[in-house]
Parts: sequence; C-alpha cells; structure tokens
Amino acid sequence: MEHRTDLKELLEYIDPSRCSYQEWVSIGMALKHEGYAPEDWEAWSLRDARRYHAGECLRKWESFKELGTGVVTGGTIFQMAVEGGFIPSRNEELDWDSEITAHGVVVAPGWVEGQEIMEPKNWHPGREAARYIETLFEPGEVIGFVMQSRLDEEKQKYIPKNKGTYNLTAGEVLEKISKHGDDLGAALGDYDPKAGAWIRFNPLDGQGVRNSNVTEYRYALVESDNLDIEKQNSIIREMELPVAVLMFSGGKSVHAIVRIDAADYREYQKRVEYLYQICEKNGLKVDTQNKNPSRLSRLPGCQRGDKKQFIIDTNIGKSSWTEWQEWIEAVNDNLPEVEELASVWDHLPELAPPLIDGILRQGHKMLIAGPSKAGKSFLQIELCIAIAEGRRWLGRKCAQGRVLYVNLELDPASCLHRFKDVYTALGWQGKNLKNIDIWNLRGKTVPMDKLAPKLIRRAQKRGYRAVVIDPIYKVITGDENSAEQMAKFCNQFDKICSELGAAVIYCHHHSKGSQGAKKSMDRASGSGVFARDPDAQLDMIELDIPETMRRQQGDKAVCKACQTYLDAHYSWQDDLSEDDLLNARTMLSYCENALSKWQMNDLRDQIENERKRALRQTAWRLEATLREFPGFDPINVWFDYPIHRMDESGALADVQPEEDKPMWKKAAEKNRKNAGKRKDDRRQALEEAVENGNFGDVPTVEEVAGFLGKSERTVRSMVKEHGGYRIENNQIVRITGEEKD
Repeated sequence: MEHRTDLKELLEYIDPSRCSYQEWVSIGMALKHEGYAPEDWEAWSLRDARRYHAGECLRKWESFKELGTGVVTGGTIFQMAVEGGFIPSRNEELDWDSEITAHGVVVAPGWVEGQEIMEPKNWHPGREAARYIETLFEPGEVIGFVMQSRLDEEKQKYIPKNKGTYNLTAGEVLEKISKHGDDLGAALGDYDPKAGAWIRFNPLDGQGVRNSNVTEYRYALVESDNLDIEKQNSIIREMELPVAVLMFSGGKSVHAIVRIDAADYREYQKRVEYLYQICEKNGLKVDTQNKNPSRLSRLPGCQRGDKKQFIIDTNIGKSSWTEWQEWIEAVNDNLPEVEELASVWDHLPELAPPLIDGILRQGHKMLIAGPSKAGKSFLQIELCIAIAEGRRWLGRKCAQGRVLYVNLELDPASCLHRFKDVYTALGWQGKNLKNIDIWNLRGKTVPMDKLAPKLIRRAQKRGYRAVVIDPIYKVITGDENSAEQMAKFCNQFDKICSELGAAVIYCHHHSKGSQGAKKSMDRASGSGVFARDPDAQLDMIELDIPETMRRQQGDKAVCKACQTYLDAHYSWQDDLSEDDLLNARTMLSYCENALSKWQMNDLRDQIENERKRALRQTAWRLEATLREFPGFDPINVWFDYPIHRMDESGALADVQPEEDKPMWKKAAEKNRKNAGKRKDDRRQALEEAVENGNFGDVPTVEEVAGFLGKSERTVRSMVKEHGGYRIENNQIVRITGEEKD
C-alpha cells in the first residue's frame, strides 16, 4: 500500500503514556489495518515504560479481527496526531480527511457573506494611532514602531527600512501624539505616504526588536489576502476570534491582533500554531510569516498609497484565548464515541493501580479538608515522603514513585526545612530524596486555569505518581460558593490527572461556624462541588481530649524521657518491671536513686520539655468519603508537631469531637478542665518550691511557704493534695517508691 503520510511519523506526535487503554488498542488496530507490523506498535508502546509489558502487543495484535463496522483505520492515528500538534501541509493529499477537517470548523467559507468595511468619514490620524496603542499596551510598557521605508525592487513593495524606534513607552508615545494632534510625522517621525508605517503589537524590553526582546507574549497577528476584504472581515467575526484590534492594512488584507496570552515563547508558538490551523480550516489562509511575537503590523492613522490604514473595530469576539479555545473545542466536541458494553465485556480496561491502598488510585483526585491548625500541610508532606519512600501513610501502604509538591504558601527555605523536619520526626532516612520535586510558587501564583497548563508542561516527562497542591485557596478562580464556577475550577485537576496520569491531592479549609451537625463531606468551605468532585475525601475534625487522657499523655512523656536518658547513661534493663516502665512516679523515683544530682537536673529539663510537648498535642479524627473503595472506620491520630501519629492504643476511639457535645456538657467539662489546670498549677508550684526553696536541700515548711508567698497552713494542704511528699520534722520530704508500695 502507498502511504501518503507515514503513520510511524505521525506516532511521534502521540504520547502513549497519555492514551487510555482503548486508545492504545485503537492505534494497534489502525496500524494492522493499514499494513504495518506489530513491531511498529510495540516500538511506539515502549515509550510508556510504566505500563509497557513485553509480549503484550503481539498477543493483542493477533486477536484483532475486522468485523462489520468495527474497522479502525489510519484516520484515527491521523486525528490523534493533529490533536497532538501535527499540522499537515497546505497542499497535502489526505487519505483520512473525512475524520479531520470537521474539528474546529465554525464557518462555511463558500457560503459566507462579506461584511462591508467603512472607511472613517472624519479622518483623525492621531486618534487612530492613540486608540491602537491604548487598546494593546499599558502606559509603562515599551513599544516599537517603524516610520521609514524602502522599496524592495524584486517584490516591488515597500518594506521597513530599519528597526525603527523601540525605546519609548506607550505613555511617552501617547504624550507625543497628544501634543501634535493629527500630525503623526511630527509626533513619531515622518513617513512615506506611499508606503505607510508599522508598529509591533507586543511590548518590548527597550533593548532590541527580536523575539528575545518581547516581554509579554500577549498578541498574535492574523493576516490573510486569499479572500476579498469583506469576506476576511466576516470570517474573523464568525470565528469569534478574541480580537483586541481589527484594522484595515491599506492593502489586500485586514489585520487581526488576536489575544494569545501565552506564559512564554514555547506556549506562544503552540497557541499560534493552533490558531493558524483553525483559521485554515475556516477558509482563512494565514500568512505564516507573521508567526513571530516581534512581528510588525500596520500602524493605523497612516496613509498608504491612495488608501488609509485605520481601525475597523476593537475588542470583538470572545474575551480571552481560553474562552475562545474552549468554544472551538465545544463546537466540535472531540468527545469519545459511545461504546457498547458487549464490545469490551471480555477485555475490560485495567483499573488504575492504587496509589494509597484502600483510599486513592493513581490518576485520581483526593481532597483533604479540615480546620486551621490541623496540620493539613504537614499531612500532605508526610504523604509525599511516604510515596517517595514507598512507606505507609495513615497506616496505608503507598505505591512508590516520584511526587511533585507545589508550594503556594511558604517561603522556599521554610518549605524545605519542613520536609527535613518531617523526615527526622518519622525516623526515616532520606533514601529516595530524588523522588521528591518541589515547585516553590509563593508570591508567583496565578489562577488555577493559568497554572494547570504551566504545571502540565513542566511535569509532562517527569513520570510523577502524584501532584500535591498546597493550599488551593491561593489559586481558586471565581466564587467558591458557585457550583458552576467551582466545577470549572475542579476541571483543572481533571486536566492534570488526564495529561500526566498522576493523582492530584489538594487541601481546603472548613466553612465557618459549627461543623458538628454536618456530614464529613459537607464541611469543606464553598460549594458542595468541592466534596463531591474528588474521588476520595479525607475530612479532619478535632477531638476534645479529656483531662485524664492529657495527664496520661504527660505521664507517658515522662516515662519515655526517663527511659531514653537511662539508656544513654545507666545500665538498668532488668531493674524494672513492665508496669514500672509505665508509671511516671516510679520512673522518677528510680532515676533519683540511680542518677547523680547533676544528671537528675539534666533529666528534669528534658522531662519538662517532653511533658510540654505531650500536652501540646492535638487529637484528630479523619473520616473518609470514597468513590473507588469501600468505606472504613474513622482514623484517629495525634498531631505531634510536625507529624501525625496513629492512635495505636485505641484510646481516641471513644472521644467525641468538641462540637458534637451539648452545651451543658461543654460547660461542665470546661469547669472540670479549669479546676484540673489549677490543681496541676499547684502541683507544679509545690515541686518547684521543694526543689529550690532551700537551694536543692530538703526544705522546711516555713522555707517553702516563704518561697511561694503563702501561709504554712496552705503549704501543708498543698503537700497533702500532691501525694508525692510527706512532712517529717517540719521538713517536706519526697515519698520513695518503697514507701508508696
């Protein structure tokens, strides 16, 4: 068979890692139909190393049967290549054009009626030029224009003589025009009325007029002279191009200055290629020499031979590139065809493998919602590390792979330190640090619809298993209480998932007010879309820890500190029972007897730090709402800054969130809590006084009373309440372990 276009060349424009299973199969079937070998399919499939399995292509190839209407032709590959950036040459004969030409077509050129262009009756050159500049530029932006020309003898047409002026701001040029009125020669420099004059439609840096001197890739030029002027005008309008300025060149064409709004030169090239492709399909054969962002267009307000260069209209069509592109795609929706279940029943596509066992699949979305101070950012950092190391997160195994953490909130140094702090607190060695990439965007954030394509472009070939965006309030576009606007916002996550094949994980805060009466999936702020859009949601709510449990946490911290210190300074393992190791008083007493005075003082400092840390811990309950997996019991964790620790003891299972309790119970518990705090304060004050009231020696009741500024009677009551001391010969003596027994 003779191939007008080599399908193997077209495959270069199709990324197998971005194809669904059905698309992958269709490409194989098309190659077989067009006479190619299974090796051609396999060579292309190898580019997706993650999903490629040796021998799978050949086995599948042999199963392909062309029955009835189920024939897949080379047109499928051609269409996918065009969508991937392939642009057929203008004169190319296509075997498969029936599947291609419909996409992006909104105008029937043969049926379009021309729209007349009216030359201005009252000619004001200064107003024309000023209107152009005011529409396209900010006052402080540097612009470039050329007033001088020369005759190209070969082409018999006038062309710019030099680079022109490129070091004046738009504001400065407008001042000159305002000063000289309609005398553009006096304002900008004399020009030849036979030639006209030119202006660059993108701002410059004032250093030159090359593409590298362009500071904003804002506009592109659409110019065509294959149709009469009136039809050009009509087609541009019917295509609803996002035109900032539409003007008559004074020659054979109109010039449409189209909003491109590209982030960089690469994106500009891609968008201009797409723009020109759509124009071609709609009968407007664009002059491709105008692709460069530093290109000159005609300056309105100038004479060109017997005609004038003037503005036809401003701000027509769609308001932005994004709106126009979405409209074009919607006109020819490019959606997949309806599938018969019977046709795929025996070869169902494989489910995406789990990223987090029982919670989230690869390529899916997850929302973590919670109030402030819940440690949501730390929880996401823990997840990044767990994926990078292939460890557990919240008790669930994570698939190992690369992860991108998009930091929108912290300065870069703080962000990096957080990762190291979490690694240290977890006690994990950073064996796979190469699996974590961090994109620091604090102070450089853009709305999500602008961020998504930039993110996709940077992450395209890096093979991320997950992209974590923290936090999303920094990039929310639109009203978060609008279901329609939030649906569009959440669609950006879908684009990232589908383009990269990676999971997208993000966090959001709770709405204002009490959350106790709400279901977990309804607590996230804004529209319910937030909770219903992701494939998995983990909602965090704080638990109100009883005072007895807080004291237990403090005692555990004391025991842990004692054990750690004894391990480092004393041989003790056989001296204490398992029960002793869990008794704070016993451990303290043992240490006092085993350690020197100076060691004990050092240990007390460590105990105090550990106790404070334990009392600072907050407790949280995570409830899951899942789409792909069965639900499970809530997960209870301690937030022990900077990490979350699973509640292994199960003690938190019976603890209620604060907001779930009735008001009378909250008040009673508050009173008990305050009373408990006062008691703890008295205990601590007595211990400090006993230790320091007589410079470290055993103090008398009188000395402790003087230290505290209280009566001896009050001190005696405090000793009795404490339970760890006794009064002997008017001295306050610590009770030993033997005495307690």
